[in-house]
Formats: sequence, structure tokens, C-alpha cells
Amino acid sequence: MKTNEETLAIPQEAFDWYDEYAHGDIDRRTFLTRIASLSIAGLSAGVIGSALIPNYAKAEQVSFNNPAIKATYEEFPSAQGHGTGGGYFVVPTTPADDKPMPAVLVVHENRGLNPYIKDVARRLAMQGFIAFAPDALFPLGGYPGNDDEGRAMQRSLDRDKIEQDFIAAAQWLNAHKMTTDKLGVVGFCFGGYISNLLAATLPSTINAAVPFYGTPASSELQGKVKGPLLLHFGENDKRVNATWPEYEKVLKANNAQYTAHVYSKAQHGFHNDSTSRYSPKDAELAWQRTVDFFNTHLK
Repeated sequence: MKTNEETLAIPQEAFDWYDEYAHGDIDRRTFLTRIASLSIAGLSAGVIGSALIPNYAKAEQVSFNNPAIKATYEEFPSAQGHGTGGGYFVVPTTPADDKPMPAVLVVHENRGLNPYIKDVARRLAMQGFIAFAPDALFPLGGYPGNDDEGRAMQRSLDRDKIEQDFIAAAQWLNAHKMTTDKLGVVGFCFGGYISNLLAATLPSTINAAVPFYGTPASSELQGKVKGPLLLHFGENDKRVNATWPEYEKVLKANNAQYTAHVYSKAQHGFHNDSTSRYSPKDAELAWQRTVDFFNTHLK
């Protein structure tokens, strides 16, 4: 079965422009104007643009009503952040002996807790982990149901307070009565940055960090990272990949424990199965590596 990318043969420029649009470097009008400038037989700007915009119906791999998991919405204190945070809390229903389980914090992209990230949390619960996916947009009422509005909402919030909310979420999850003292974090895009940030700010709390195409924490914090880290990069992700050589130098100087994988011809966001940037074989391999990594370091 062909992916959208293979069927539509979307050129690299379109992926690059979408990345700029998704990260606020250009507005929607500029993005669509650039798309319209492409001359591709049989494809309109609308078709290409629609293929790049997430379709979250494609992202559900684990149903929210799967009997093997139980999902609830929970709140946590965040004194240095927005006062109170909230997120999606998913636990395996077996074994049912109330024995504490290892936990993984799941961190969304730059637009709030969308359906794809919720599904990632459910996938982790299916693997025997308690998963908690906070929503940075909780202070504004939560993810609004569309990514454009979600991006604008997230940009409107104080970045330092957002970061403090995720630090507080990690500490809350680590202290939860249902979890062991083993905590991991996995994040995507902005969430990849938060994964790197938590590895730097909570090195004694985070037992395993997995940034997917995430930029590093600030230079003054990078020296605190010890790992273990598992880092995933898409070969065509120029923006994020430009930050990796210097970050790797710091990790080596720290004698940090890390493994990095670059996926050939993969785009930024290649794990997100709701868009044309999705690369099934790379996403599946990266996910298996992630689960194995958490099994090694958290169980």
C-alpha cells in the first residue's frame, strides 16, 4: 500500500515550507502561495496542502476504549509554571494487582495535546508503562481541536512557564503512587526539545529520554546531560539536524550515554502517522527501538 507521499510525489520544497509554517516562520498565506508556485502535473496547491495537514483519523492505532488500558484526565501542581497543569493519564489494566509500574512522560509538538499524541500514550500503556501526556494548553482550556489554533495558543503562553509545567509534570508522575521510581520521557518536535530539557534539568529523575527530532536544551544546561538518551533524526530535517553536531560534542565531553539514529530520506515529523511526512518503515523501526530502550532502562 502506498503512502500519501509516494502517491502524490510531494517535492522536498513543500515539506520544507510546511516545516517553516508549522514552526511559525511563515504564515498560512505564504505557505499556500509557495505551494501554488510548484508546477506538478495533476496536483493542485490545495491537494498538496491538504496532504501535508494532519488527518488525525489516521493516527489511531489503539482505541481509547481498548479494555487493556484505562485513560483518565488528571491535574498536577505547577508552582513555578501556570499553577496547575493537566493531561492524559493512561494505565494498563493488567496486571490488576496494584503493583507500581514504570512510567513515561509523553510530550506533544508545538500545538498542544492532539489526538496523535494521545494515541502514542495509549501505545505505551499497551507496552506495560503508565503514560502521562500533559497539555501545555491546559491553562487556556486545552487543545482546541485544530492545529492552527493550537499553535497560536501555545505561542501566546510564556515559554518559561510551559517548561516549568513539564518539569512539574515529570516530578508529579515520578512521585505518583501507581508508578515506580523509574521514569522515562519521549517527545516529538517541541516535545523532543522538552525531552532534552528534562534530561538536563532532572538528570537524577529521568532514567531514559527519547527525543524525536528535537533541538537541545540551552548551552548552559547541556553540560548536565548524562543520559541515557536515544535520539531520532530524519535525514531531511535540516533545521533540527543543524543543532546536532554541537550537541553531540557536548554529550561526548559529558561522557553521556547516548545513541543517535538518522533515518535516510525521512522528514521532520516522520513518526506522526497523520500526515504525508509519515514514513512507516522508519516510524516502526524508531518506535521498536524506543520501546526496547524503555524496557531496558525502566523495567
